[in-house]
Amino acid sequence: MPDFSTDIPVRLGVQLAPQHHASYAVIRDAVARLEDMGVDVLFDWDHFYPLSGDPDGTHFEGWSLLAAWAEQTERVEFGALVNCNSYRNADLQADMARTIDHISKKGGETGRFIFGTGSGWFERDYDEYGYEFGTAGSRLDALAAGLARIEARWPRLNPAPTRDIPILIGGKGEQKTLRLVARHADYWHSFVSPEELPHKLDVIARHAEKEQRDTADLVISNELKSRTEGDADALFDAGVRLFTLGVSGPDIDFGAVQRWLAWRDAKNG
Repeated sequence: MPDFSTDIPVRLGVQLAPQHHASYAVIRDAVARLEDMGVDVLFDWDHFYPLSGDPDGTHFEGWSLLAAWAEQTERVEFGALVNCNSYRNADLQADMARTIDHISKKGGETGRFIFGTGSGWFERDYDEYGYEFGTAGSRLDALAAGLARIEARWPRLNPAPTRDIPILIGGKGEQKTLRLVARHADYWHSFVSPEELPHKLDVIARHAEKEQRDTADLVISNELKSRTEGDADALFDAGVRLFTLGVSGPDIDFGAVQRWLAWRDAKNG
């Protein structure tokens, strides 16, 4: 297998699907409880409508929540899984990320924001909010252009970000998405199976060679929902070190989070 970042602790991220079908109070209380439980990373998503249940149910905007989490939390890292590049000017995204990064510093040496991003896919978001949906290819091309602008904007901001803000890119397309991973990402997130991972990692490594990028620091991320401990063990053996768990609300199964925290701790020995 190509050289990727496996000599690091296993971490658990929780994506708060209560962003839909729940009050803000439920979201705020869940964030506090999950940080107290020892979760490593908290994620929301960047959609304008629920993705399951009542399509017109309650829902809150993702970047506004991230700014609130930056102020509310003290230790946990956080970000979107994932931001939609299509919805905001790229330089504005850079400025928003930098601002949230500073809000989250909270007395530490650096901020805790992870810039998770992708090209977008949920057509209703585009149609209802007046964005051009385009094609999967055109959205990926826009993401490529946007990431270059974002990385160029960060050092020009005053003040600059507190750290090199880590970039997480989601997706598995081999021609465009994984090339962007090789070029820009600190984290690669997907839902691919343990059997698929070696091939996908080889594709990233081949892209990285062309990009003259060392992938030794790339952290592999994958989803736990609906998977067994045996599945997670296989993902670990394939190189995954950030495991994410989507939880639904408003009645969150904190017991499931606790079980996966125990699995994480056992892996870290």
